[in-house]
Amino acid sequence: MMARVGRKTLKHLVGWPLLACAVLASQPALAETRHETIDQWALAIEDRVIAWRRDIHQNPELGNRETRTAALVADHLTALGFDEVRTGIAHTGVVGVLRGGKPGPTVALRADMDALPVTEQTGLPFASTVRAMYNGQEVGVMHACGHDTHVAMLMGAAEILAGMRDDLPGTVSFIFQPAEEGPPEGEDGGAGLMVAEGALDNPRPDAIFGLHIGARDLNTLYYARGVMHASADVLKIKVTGKQTHGAAPHRGIDPIVVAAQIIMGLQTIHSRQIDTRETAVISIGSIHGGVRHNIIPEEIEMIGTVRTHDAEVREMIRERIKRTAENIAESAGAQAVVSWGYGVPVSYNEPALVDQMLPSLRRLAGAAKVLPTPAVMGYEDFAYFGEQVPGMFVFLGARRPDVPREKAEPNHSPRFVVDESALRLGVRTYATLAVDFLTGRAR
Repeated sequence: MMARVGRKTLKHLVGWPLLACAVLASQPALAETRHETIDQWALAIEDRVIAWRRDIHQNPELGNRETRTAALVADHLTALGFDEVRTGIAHTGVVGVLRGGKPGPTVALRADMDALPVTEQTGLPFASTVRAMYNGQEVGVMHACGHDTHVAMLMGAAEILAGMRDDLPGTVSFIFQPAEEGPPEGEDGGAGLMVAEGALDNPRPDAIFGLHIGARDLNTLYYARGVMHASADVLKIKVTGKQTHGAAPHRGIDPIVVAAQIIMGLQTIHSRQIDTRETAVISIGSIHGGVRHNIIPEEIEMIGTVRTHDAEVREMIRERIKRTAENIAESAGAQAVVSWGYGVPVSYNEPALVDQMLPSLRRLAGAAKVLPTPAVMGYEDFAYFGEQVPGMFVFLGARRPDVPREKAEPNHSPRFVVDESALRLGVRTYATLAVDFLTGRAR
């Protein structure tokens, strides 16, 4: 169910920061001071943003289960006097609408809220000790991908922009998204479900921005023109043979051998059936089947991932995987059934939007610390938003300066850590992209 919270007047707010109240009383013209205002406020609330991040980090929640985090976000936006706060979108998603005091376009800012089924090994004083059930297994839960920082940074940007609302020429939509890492098996979720349930409606944004923290150079912003992330599909192949004694394989049909042949056959799809200039990966990550050393089982199930940077190549590979698996199995008298689980399209940065916003990024971090990056093979379901409206996604470097690049733990590692000094740049980036887009389009 979707709940709606109406706007409250500032004089009735509880817990509104003293800084925001002081500035609202004597806010100068936005066109002259917007960057200085954002920078000063980001510095003033830095400690609170870090405190939010640590609280969320210590209390992580898996996809479609982010109830505590969503409540924290919704309460914050409501206290800031947002015109509308919608909750329960795509299970636990939150959308806050902040209408400026002047007419203009609409821009959306997005942060993801979910943690991963990872047992934390950082040794941080605020490390997670949370455990939960995930796909039928008890697991540790950790913000091993930095989504805790994304939520905290966007909460900080919301506070700044709420204080500047009278001079904002347009509307800002804040999207706090669940299940970016994918919903639990058997459930729907993530950005695709948020779109289906109206997260981009009323008002419809003219552009959307997102960012992701990681173990790149500290306080450096990275961008791409065009493809930013790969598409990703969960591949499942079930091979059925005929069970028999391990000492008499000729009396059955060995699905293990067939599965091995299929795996090798899959690796020839990119090297022999697709133009090798196209970027693609087919990886099998898990094989399950059998219960005993001397019994050839009836069935084997494989799961894996397929990554591409092109929608047409994605479809070509899907067709060829089906043909390869089925025909190899048939040649041995077995049967292979190919199916697909969770999938995400290619994430694409609109080149015209990138060109428009690059001056903003360079002012934020300095020209030497705004760098182009090649498309990565990781996926990002921000892609679903980018299919609907022009989008731009940015990487934020947060590797500790005392850690060499080659020794930095990557996202999804149980030892993943970030330098929290990068959070202030993240807050400034969210807020500045929104304000500069609105003022640029409003002129």
